Amino acid sequence: MEFDPKVPPYSTSDQTSFAYISARDRWPVIITGAIDDVHRAVSACNDIEKVKEGKAIVENIAKLKYELQHNRNLRPLIDDGGADIATYNTELSARDTPSWFAVSWLYAECYLYRRLHTLFSTSTYWRSYDVFARQKLSTFRSSRSAVMELAGRYRTLIEELSSGANQADKSREEIAAAERLLFTEMAEICLWGNATDLSLLTSLSYDDIQKLQGSQARKDSEKNILVNDLPAAFESLKASRSANPSADRTVDIILDNAGFELFVDLLLAGYLISSNLCSHVILHPKSQPWFVSDVTPPDFAALLNALADPRAFYTAPTDDDKDVDRGSLQPLGEIETEDIAFLFEHWSGLHAEGKLALRPNGFWTGPGSYWRLAHGQEEKEKALWEDLRSSGLVIFKGDLNYRKLTGDVMWPPTTPFASSLGPLGPGSGIRTLALRTCKADVVVGLPEGKDEEIRATEGGGGDGGARKWAWSGKWAVVQFCDGKKE
Repeated sequence: MEFDPKVPPYSTSDQTSFAYISARDRWPVIITGAIDDVHRAVSACNDIEKVKEGKAIVENIAKLKYELQHNRNLRPLIDDGGADIATYNTELSARDTPSWFAVSWLYAECYLYRRLHTLFSTSTYWRSYDVFARQKLSTFRSSRSAVMELAGRYRTLIEELSSGANQADKSREEIAAAERLLFTEMAEICLWGNATDLSLLTSLSYDDIQKLQGSQARKDSEKNILVNDLPAAFESLKASRSANPSADRTVDIILDNAGFELFVDLLLAGYLISSNLCSHVILHPKSQPWFVSDVTPPDFAALLNALADPRAFYTAPTDDDKDVDRGSLQPLGEIETEDIAFLFEHWSGLHAEGKLALRPNGFWTGPGSYWRLAHGQEEKEKALWEDLRSSGLVIFKGDLNYRKLTGDVMWPPTTPFASSLGPLGPGSGIRTLALRTCKADVVVGLPEGKDEEIRATEGGGGDGGARKWAWSGKWAVVQFCDGKKE
């Protein structure tokens, strides 16, 4: 709290905010889904002791839901041995042990998922259980059409980059323009991949997911990028390459969602390495199940396993097929299978060579803003700070990362993005690119009058005090700050 922005935070007590809507409507649905998932796992279990413990977990999740819906005070977290427990509980005490509907949204939401995790981490038989894993994998399976489209395009692109065919018979100016456009398209695919966020889209059908992820949807959504700093980010990568093309140049990606979004993050990572815009990509997942769909290391393994045998993954019936378009279970064609095999081999090769690596850190599941990283006292926090400072570009994916970058406070929407980053801004040594589809109230860097203009549109919030336009993921911002400059 000491190092967070000195601006009022969004609170669950504000009934005009998405914080209140989340606490009242979204969180009970998510908790109910967790109860259903564990109940289902318990029903399929034959181990008496594991069943008994699983039922106790279900009861405790139900108690958590009751406390939330009846506006009880937040309880201190049970000590599961995690280094962050003391941080959470000290902050809870400093906040005077608030109730669910009278607390900072960012703290309460992080507390919710951390408390849910303790129910598993303190158990004997369920310690490594991810209550959201089934849902994450099911949604990726429903993304088949978009996966196949992008796999084919990616294979063509990487083969052209490897052979040099993309530069044949082209002038230097044409090559530069093509490279800039290609970077823009890859980054925007990565941006709109965030449109599938399981903590928000709790009841989508297969067709809905297809609409969110198809190429035409991306083209239709370009006009909804309110700020687009991709040219500046591209020029920074290009300048670093020109200065020393054979040097080690790293891009870090602070991941958001698993499934399809992780898939497109890997597309971007593979492209950046293959085009020599960087030599290495470090992926930063969460170290525990988080915000329903956030990436954990097992999610990375699950995605690669799915791609290793795509026919089995995409066509074998599952218990969830009642919710899936039966057409999605049609056999994969030979070309589709070959495209996916190319992806698997390329990404696995980059991983084996150390060019593509996973680096989890407990800091990402802490209760506060990323402003705190500059003042971190733990060795892991200090090491993370130096890693990000040494990176050529740090890409922060998604809404939660944006909320934590800006502190999730009530900045005026015209506040410069660099100012909202505090100690991660100019002079920090960290070159930041935020790729964010808006799903929360906080937004910065907008032109004067843009917030009011969108509020005046249908469903935008009007004069009611709510910034409803920023809740749905329809609008996006792509914002860059070169913290290596003062």
